[in-house]
Amino acid sequence: MIYVLVVIPTYNESESIQSLLNRLNNVRQKFADMYKIDILIVDDNSPDNTAAIAANMHLSGLEILQRREKLGLGPAYLAGFAHGLKNDYQYFVQMDADLSHQPEQLVDLLNAAAKSDLVIGTRWISGGSVINWPKRRKLISKSGTGYASFVLNLPYKDLTSGYRVLPREFLSQLDFSLIETRGYGFQIEMALKAIEAGYGIKQIPITFTERAHGYSKTSAAIIWEAWALVTKWGLRRLFIRR
Repeated sequence: MIYVLVVIPTYNESESIQSLLNRLNNVRQKFADMYKIDILIVDDNSPDNTAAIAANMHLSGLEILQRREKLGLGPAYLAGFAHGLKNDYQYFVQMDADLSHQPEQLVDLLNAAAKSDLVIGTRWISGGSVINWPKRRKLISKSGTGYASFVLNLPYKDLTSGYRVLPREFLSQLDFSLIETRGYGFQIEMALKAIEAGYGIKQIPITFTERAHGYSKTSAAIIWEAWALVTKWGLRRLFIRR
């Protein structure tokens, strides 16, 4: 039996959280002979009662980590990882709460998991797809991951994807205090940390669907943070190589 913790950061996701948890619950029941899947919601004190709605579903294997304020995606995931590392989970899954990531594809990612690899659910490879995104959003996403791949010399197609499987071995040796990003640049930084620590990256195609409810948390400040830090990391890696 393989023990898995799905970490889901939430902030004002009351309209999607029940559907997400129901679908996740169906998946883990279907594959209960292979994987013991628990769920940890890391809620940043959502004013729309996201955490209470989830708690009232009374699902087994569901835990809610309630934080006092909105601190960003990166800190939310790190809090979830730190919480989960106190137990015997072998793999940690990152998943968005807005139903952009399909719970039914979770097992595809888990089947590719290995102690030596970070698995990234990838939109921009054969078999991957994006549904209901305007051309502008696709361009921003492709440009962002393309820039990061080029500057960091990492030949991967979707470094900004947030649907992933991380091995315990990687997280347990990572110094969380050195993580610099708070927004979506966190995805890029974690991939870079994995490569620098000697881990491989596997790319598994996924279907990404634009959220039907709520609003995106991406802002100009988050994009700027990612761009500035990726540039800094790229220059550092160039200097080290030379």
